[in-house]
Amino acid sequence: MSVEIMPLEQMKTYRGTNPRPADFDEFWDRGLAQAAACETKVELKPAEFQAKGCECFDLYFSGVDGARIYAQYLRPAGVSEKVPVVFWFHGYSGNSGDWFTKLSWVQQGFAVAAMDCRGQGGKSQDPGGALGSTYIGHIIRGLDDSAEKLLFRQTFLDTVMLVRAVSAFSEIDETRMAVYGGSQGGGLSLVCAALNPQICCAAVQFPFLCDYKRVYDLDCMGSAYEELRYFFRTADPRHERETEFFTRLGYIDVQYLAERIRADVLWGTALKDQACPASTQFAAYNRLTCKKEMVIYPDFGHEDIRDYMDLGFQFVCRHLRRAD
Repeated sequence: MSVEIMPLEQMKTYRGTNPRPADFDEFWDRGLAQAAACETKVELKPAEFQAKGCECFDLYFSGVDGARIYAQYLRPAGVSEKVPVVFWFHGYSGNSGDWFTKLSWVQQGFAVAAMDCRGQGGKSQDPGGALGSTYIGHIIRGLDDSAEKLLFRQTFLDTVMLVRAVSAFSEIDETRMAVYGGSQGGGLSLVCAALNPQICCAAVQFPFLCDYKRVYDLDCMGSAYEELRYFFRTADPRHERETEFFTRLGYIDVQYLAERIRADVLWGTALKDQACPASTQFAAYNRLTCKKEMVIYPDFGHEDIRDYMDLGFQFVCRHLRRAD
């Protein structure tokens, strides 16, 4: 059973509930300027895992606050010409996962970079330093401080530094770069495409981090968004600062960054999704001005959808392969 109550036809024109900060564009322009002024300080080491036809590396680079961020980096063995790259992002609380899950991309002749989100289940550093609660989840990290202290602000900028680091490798074709992911990975794929306009295509599935006020109004608390309820119960039990807090969350709301995306987008949505309700996804999708397509799965929830994975793989391949 879904928490979603909005009819599909209404979702197709819905443009979100969460407030948009008045200086949203200036905020992210400042963030991009900060990232541009930082050194990536790349460290690349052969990984313990290796596979035939593939070279695997542990990649470390620096975030805007100096945090050391980890990513798996794979490329076809013995590359002698420029190759495309897929930036792969994982789900909330997870990590870059097993190496073998990226080998299908390498078999197509692509490099792959899979980043561990800071402070989650992988190897990336999370220096912290924000006032207020750091308990339960990352959406609320820094919410009772300035917008610059929001943890997801730093994670979003980590995607910028990742693209800078990898695109500087001599084997990478900067004109053929894609993003791919589901849930948090879908949200970060959209963010990466928004903040890195050279990304040419994005295949995403039920993206997280969209339209927080709508999530709260739907009482979608049995999922990763439960931290919103925890935050208000402890920091603002009478909701006297509700507008302030939701406006601050607007800085890290994917729906408003979606307007910057120039890549072609393939988007998979499950209408019975209880973790990332469909209407919150439509809030972002409807703001895309790029070439886009949504594939709807009426009977699925927040789960692997094999049909969509095949579609997403083929979509990315069509965009990254050179024409014969």
